[in-house]
Amino acid sequence: MKKILLPTDFSENAFNAIKYAVQLFQKEKCTFFLLNTYTPVLYDSDYILYSPASSNSLDEVYKNNSQNGLENVKNRILKEYPNELHSYKLIPSFSLLNEEIREQVQSHNIDLVIMGTQGATGAAQILFGTHTVHAIKRAICPLLAIPSGCDFKAPESILFPTDYDINYNREHLKLLKHLVKENNAKIHILHVFFGYPLEEDQEKSKKTLANYFEDVPHQFYSIEKNTVTEGIYEFQKEHSPDILAMISNKHSFFENLLFRPVINEIGFRVKTPFLVIPSGKFNK
Repeated sequence: MKKILLPTDFSENAFNAIKYAVQLFQKEKCTFFLLNTYTPVLYDSDYILYSPASSNSLDEVYKNNSQNGLENVKNRILKEYPNELHSYKLIPSFSLLNEEIREQVQSHNIDLVIMGTQGATGAAQILFGTHTVHAIKRAICPLLAIPSGCDFKAPESILFPTDYDINYNREHLKLLKHLVKENNAKIHILHVFFGYPLEEDQEKSKKTLANYFEDVPHQFYSIEKNTVTEGIYEFQKEHSPDILAMISNKHSFFENLLFRPVINEIGFRVKTPFLVIPSGKFNK
C-alpha cells in the first residue's frame, strides 16, 4: 500500500493536485494523508470576529476550521472520485508547512508528496507557490508538484534529465520505473553535454540506468546546448513529456548549474508535472 501526503490550503489549485493524485493512483491501494497547516495571527479578521464569550480559544477556532476544511475536501474527493482502494487520514496541524511535511514524511513513512505549485493569492492566504518551491528544495522523499490548471493525463512519456554523476540505486529509480510500468509509459533519459565525452564513472552510471530500465520502454538522448536548462526546455518543446523527473544531486553541476535556477522556473512557470527525487538515502 502506498502512503501519499497531500498538503492543501483549500484553494482550487491544491484540490487540482489532489485530483491528479487520486487519478494517477486510481488502480492502486493507497492511504492519502490530507494535511492542512495553520498559524494563528493574534489580530487577524478571524480574531476580530471571534466572540470572547465562547469557551474556545483562538487556537481551537483555527483547528476546528482546519478540521472542517479537511472534512470538506475529503467529502468532495469521495463524491467526485469514489474508489474502494483509497482511504484518507486528516491532519490539521498548528505548524509551518514545510516543517510539517518533513515531520509527516518521517512519522508515517510517506512514499510520495503531491502538491500544487501555486495557490490562493488573497492577502490573508498562503502563497502555495513559494512553499512548494521550498518543499522541492528540501524534499526528503519524492515530491510531485502539479502546476496550476494542469488536467490529469495518464503519463505516456516521462523525461528524466541526468548528468550521470550519481551512483544510482533502487531507491532513486523505483518510483520512476513504477510509473512507467503502471501506465505503459516510456522514459526518456536526457543528457545535455558541452562538447566533452563522458568520463568513466559517468559511463558506469549510464550503464546502470540501461540495466535497470531494460525491461521497460526507454531511450537515451544526448543534446549539446549552452546550458542544461536550455536542453530540457528544447526537449520539452519537441516531445511534450507528461512528467519531468529529476534527482536533486547536491554534489555535482546538477545542483550548481541546473537545480537552483530550474526549481524557481518550474515552481512558478512550467506546465508539466514535476517529480523531484532526493539523492542519497531517503531521510525517512
